[in-house]
Amino acid sequence: MNDTIYQAAALIVPLVIAIVFHEVAHGWTARALGDPTAAELGRLSLNPIRHVDPFGTLILPGMLMLAGWPVFGWAKPVPVIKSRLRNPRRDMMIVAAAGPGSNLIMAAIAAVVVGLLLPGVQGAGQGGLLQNFLFANLLMFISINVFLALFNLLPIPPFDGGHIVEGLLPPAVARRYAGLHSKALLIMILLLVVVPLAFPSLNVVRWLVGPPVEWLTGRYMELAAAIAGA
Repeated sequence: MNDTIYQAAALIVPLVIAIVFHEVAHGWTARALGDPTAAELGRLSLNPIRHVDPFGTLILPGMLMLAGWPVFGWAKPVPVIKSRLRNPRRDMMIVAAAGPGSNLIMAAIAAVVVGLLLPGVQGAGQGGLLQNFLFANLLMFISINVFLALFNLLPIPPFDGGHIVEGLLPPAVARRYAGLHSKALLIMILLLVVVPLAFPSLNVVRWLVGPPVEWLTGRYMELAAAIAGA
């Protein structure tokens, strides 16, 4: 039981931080580009209570971890009103990209910290409980941020990649494509639950997102190792 609690804590803490910064990055970018909606509603706070969705941020990731499935989650989306942006088509793509971009930056920062701490951890052998917990959180933080970034760049609604694709399409096609956002929940259930269960070979997370996540996580760990050996 203690081991399960330890693993859950080592997952939930970095997951909440990664998701909160992801959402706030959307709001910060939207405000910089002319839409202050998130700021007006108090959603630019780093207080996780303002952003946490009990099921999407805590319960679902914990269940997936215990089941040994790929872990993902979501927070309450930061509101962005496209029409308030100075250049709606272009700026909405930038706002969408800001979330995954923030995750990649945070993964890089965590890798640097891991590299700085690694010599001390190796020298201390097993280390203390607090030291090991911090290290486990940092490693998980890198993995979670990489996964959130690439997962959210899937080019379909409701993911950030869907907004980027919408901005690249011709206006008439983009309007029809935008209509898929109203079916976002159905798309997620089909894509992430129904299709993998019915057709394991079509598991989007495992076969499409998994390989680039593993590759990019490896590059971050190489960065950590390079800093540790500097």
